Amino acid sequence: MKLRRLAGTPARRPARTPPPRAGLTPRGGPDRFPGFDVFGERRRWDPVTAALLTGRLAPPAELRFFTADEEAIATALVDLLLGQQDPDPRTVLGARQADEQRDRPRIPVTAMIDSRLAAAETDGWRYAEMPEDGQAWRDTLTFLDADAQAKHGRGFAELPASDQAALIQVVQDTGAGDWHGLPASRVWSLWTRYACTAFYSHPWAWNEMGFPGPAYPRGYKNIGVGKREPFEVPDTQPAQDPVREDG
Repeated sequence: MKLRRLAGTPARRPARTPPPRAGLTPRGGPDRFPGFDVFGERRRWDPVTAALLTGRLAPPAELRFFTADEEAIATALVDLLLGQQDPDPRTVLGARQADEQRDRPRIPVTAMIDSRLAAAETDGWRYAEMPEDGQAWRDTLTFLDADAQAKHGRGFAELPASDQAALIQVVQDTGAGDWHGLPASRVWSLWTRYACTAFYSHPWAWNEMGFPGPAYPRGYKNIGVGKREPFEVPDTQPAQDPVREDG
């Protein structure tokens, strides 16, 4: 049944999702594709895809898996792994970086991991030497905090980034060796797997690496090395390999 509108009452238009801020990239990353914005292609996506990707820009949901203490440890951990940690304003370089990154957002990686674990959305497998993923996250965050307390007398989340990084580096350097009764390489895999999956599913990370998003239903026409579509932007630092080790 249709409801009649009273005379003089303006027709209500359906609510529209405000367009995302253009071209945002996460803090800590390079500006290799200036001017690029993955949402510039939004009009070419099907409605389901557009709604899904726009939804990833929504404010983080309330915690459903991590406790508040676990969230603080996990956030410090994943931000360091992904280069999203706050610069140290006490140094000249840190102060400059803090000023440069003032308007650059932080991808809410911890909240995205929390949502996965609360819904038991794992990778569908785990190493035999590791607990199931949710328990493994709880255990390893507890172990990391215990290491911080033992070495520095403070919790992991309270330490400066340099001390946090040193504790994380121990886990990576231990490799296949034992870390609190677990193979350190498996712990490293757990942390980086979840952190990278969350980070690189976010449109801001796509802006950082010039990825134009889903090809369906738009498709590509210029196939080949060095060829670009009209909506793509050239890399301003092509000689810089972001995964090459220093030296």
